[in-house]
Amino acid sequence: MSPISDRAYAAFLFDLDGTLLTSIASAERCWARWAGEHGLDVAALLPTIHGKRAIDTIRELALPGVDPVAEAAALTQREIEDVADIDPIAGAAAFLGAIPADRWAVVTSAPRALAAARMKAAGLPTPPMMICSEEVENGKPAPDGYILGARQLGFDPADCLVFEDAAAGIAAGHAAGADVLVITQTHATGAPQPAERSLVNYGDVGVRLDDAGLVIEMRAK
Repeated sequence: MSPISDRAYAAFLFDLDGTLLTSIASAERCWARWAGEHGLDVAALLPTIHGKRAIDTIRELALPGVDPVAEAAALTQREIEDVADIDPIAGAAAFLGAIPADRWAVVTSAPRALAAARMKAAGLPTPPMMICSEEVENGKPAPDGYILGARQLGFDPADCLVFEDAAAGIAAGHAAGADVLVITQTHATGAPQPAERSLVNYGDVGVRLDDAGLVIEMRAK
């Protein structure tokens, strides 16, 4: 497999939860409470929630008498209020700070209010551009968000590198035509696919911008 520094990219597109910050504990607490209220098997549900929009997960359950829009909104509000143990992925803040503002964006399955609350709780810089669940018709694993993020930065998705952690997001990045790099620090729901390049976190990498574009550099240990 080629190293992560084998080519330059026009821009970097980052998933948020599990990729730039750790929110699994918060998300699973809120979802477990919601599942219990609806008589669902919590253990069976939790592995299915990561990387996708809440409204899509709820729609897929097809619960009788349940309004997915209203339920997703209520669940999002719970998650906004539950950010006490959200932390950045190691090295994420410094890595983002080294990228020119017009060369990166966040593409998340979270609603904008929740994404903003989690980034603030994690102490991460405000992204120059953020594509959230409200901006796309089809959530991950559909490629809509990554295509939109790349185009709003002014680039082709094929010239971008997607940073992801969850299967739905990995599939979305590839469907958009981008290369994908998997961040594995928070992997509690399964390892990345063997074909994917991966890093545990951002602690041992930097980034430089040259005439060819953005290049990831491994730091000497």
